[in-house]
Amino acid sequence: MKERRQYLFIDFEFTMPERNIRTKDFFAEIIEVGIVAVVDNEVKEQFSSFVSPRKYPKLSERCKSFLHISQLQVDKGLSIYELVKKLEEFNKSHYETTIVTWGNMDMKVLRHNCLEAGIAFPFNNGKELDLSMEYKRFFGDQNQTGLWKAVQEYGKEGTGRHHRALDDALTTYNIFKLVEKDKRYLEKPEPTTIGDRIDFSKLLNEFA
Repeated sequence: MKERRQYLFIDFEFTMPERNIRTKDFFAEIIEVGIVAVVDNEVKEQFSSFVSPRKYPKLSERCKSFLHISQLQVDKGLSIYELVKKLEEFNKSHYETTIVTWGNMDMKVLRHNCLEAGIAFPFNNGKELDLSMEYKRFFGDQNQTGLWKAVQEYGKEGTGRHHRALDDALTTYNIFKLVEKDKRYLEKPEPTTIGDRIDFSKLLNEFA
């Protein structure tokens, strides 16, 4: 029996320090998660939640202003332990799973947050795809393109609001579909034979 294929489109929002203020040992922590689970090209589930930072629970003013996330929202959010348990539930063993993110920061921060909390990384048996690098390679761009700039280059608009985790996860999924469609379109057709390129009946008529 063929193994079913699952893509998990994931986006996290992170804490950030105040500008020009050095905080000793500061590291980015996940404060919002958005997940779109797609199985056999069909959206099966969407999930969104705020997450409470463990090491530095108080958000900086810069973080609240930039992400439009309040202290109360993250205070009521999942713990890192609950978040990882939820991610493990999505990473079902009976699916061949690929985790898709825009950029490599999401998985880097998740790995570091797991390490700091002393818990196992939930995607050890899943493939990871950085769609921004795929997009860069496909279009031959010199620089990595931002998520919403990429979707606008396709003549589309992002879903919902930028820097909201579920909206960005949905936008990542939409770009993935557009890139996959373009890749199929550009796949090389069967090489033509000389008979396909030249109409011999017309050629013979010219010399008759």
